[in-house]
Parts: sequence; structure tokens; C-alpha cells
Amino acid sequence: MADFLQWCLDNLNYWTVALLMAIESSFIPFPSEIVVPPAAYKAAAGELNVFGVVFSASLGAIVGALINYVLSCTLGRSFIYWFVNTKFGHLCLLSEEKMVKAEEYFREHGISSTLIGRLVPAVRQLISIPAGLSKMKLHTFITFTFIGAFVWNSILAAIGYALHSVVPKEELADTVAQYKPYLTIGGILLFVVFVAYLVIKSRKK
Repeated sequence: MADFLQWCLDNLNYWTVALLMAIESSFIPFPSEIVVPPAAYKAAAGELNVFGVVFSASLGAIVGALINYVLSCTLGRSFIYWFVNTKFGHLCLLSEEKMVKAEEYFREHGISSTLIGRLVPAVRQLISIPAGLSKMKLHTFITFTFIGAFVWNSILAAIGYALHSVVPKEELADTVAQYKPYLTIGGILLFVVFVAYLVIKSRKK
């Protein structure tokens, strides 16, 4: 991981950020935590623009999510469940249990799950699949996915940007690894706050 982070610091630009985040948002396992913070770290050094980093990361997330959406929408549930049980599916860290969890999550939260699901570990990459299986409206899917991805990437970018003033470049990899559990907790807290907001709003109506 440390070697990859160093490569990111040396080679990341808006295009590579978008590409890597598209991979992260598809069914291929790839942590966004090792892409956006290093890019934001470079932005703090004046090599990139932090808003450009967040936007390109969010754009890449939409592309990756659309891959899942289109595949599940066109191939159907039977193929998807067959795929997650293949050896390649297992290499991608997919399983029938994860797919069932993602579908239950989608049924429970409806279309808003494509937004809040972007903040929840183990659901973030898979929530676009049940959205495709349910034939969710494409423009709604893209809008909600972008908002959720933008919020998550903004959190990651803020951390990477802030670390520039206190962490030397050679220590960034270890520091990001150290902060990763807190990022997960932060995402869950945001999810809880959003759900609470929806519940309160619903009761007022």
C-alpha cells in the first residue's frame, strides 16, 4: 500500500483520479481511501486543485456505478447471482451474502439508498446493482450517486488536504492507513444523521 500511495503522489492527476475511482465504484475491489487523500495532498502543495480532485473523483464514481447499473439492468438477477458465486466473483470479494444485503438495503431505503449507500462500507460499491435490477430511473440514479460520492470524496479530500501541513510526504501512507477506521466511522455517522433527517421529515408530513 505504501508503494502505491507513493506512486499516487508522483503520478496522480484529474484523469487518473477519475479512472481509479471508476474502478473503485465498480464491482472490482479498490479502496477510495488510497486515491483521493493523496490527490488532495498534492492539491495542498499547489500541484492540483482540490475542487477538481473532488469533482473528478465523483465523476469517476458515477462511471463505475453506471457499469454496475447497466450490467445488472441488462443481464438480470440470475446472471448477477451466478457471477458473484464464480471464482472470479470471489476474487472481486463478491458473495451472495453481500448481494442479498445490498438488495435488502435498497428495498428498505428505496431510491435514497443510492445516495446514503455511498457512505456505508461494504454497500458503497454494490448499491448500484440492485438499483439496476429494479430499473431505477437513470437520471435519478446518476443524481443521487453523484451527491453521495461528492460528499464521501469531500471528506477524503479534506483529510488529505489537512494532512499536508502536518504530515511529511514519506509518512502519508502510514497516516492514511491509521485514519481509515475513522473514515469508516465518519461515513456511518453521516448515514445515521441522514436517516434521522428523513424520519423526522416524514413524521412532520
